[in-house]
Amino acid sequence: MVKLTDAMKEEFAKMKIFPFATASKDGVPNVIPIGMCMLQEDSETLWIVDNYFLKTKENIMENPKGAIYVWGPEIKGCFQIKGDIEVIDSGEEYEAMRKIVKGIGERFPAKLLMKMTITDVFECKSGEDAGKKLL
Repeated sequence: MVKLTDAMKEEFAKMKIFPFATASKDGVPNVIPIGMCMLQEDSETLWIVDNYFLKTKENIMENPKGAIYVWGPEIKGCFQIKGDIEVIDSGEEYEAMRKIVKGIGERFPAKLLMKMTITDVFECKSGEDAGKKLL
């Protein structure tokens, strides 16, 4: 497992919408904007909430890997987080996720918890270090 640095955690916290990429078992990509992506206290795990996933959910069921991009006007740098995803539909973590989401708004269905264990972090800025593995 890979743990985000304190600087990365600060930048992550500034994000409002995350581009979330998945791919089918045949390699067909899909990218969606997600607003409910929470870095857990261990700094090694992300909770991604399935409110309205369609192709994304299908991709994760076939190929349980994903990538999130951290960049925006308020962000000092940019980096890509990749990881392995476990789909959770019951239990303590699932119920904790639902409580958080329902606290934001009853309109959100909070269907599934996509728990992503961070495996790699890559540089996204242009230049000589573009694509370089950071963690």
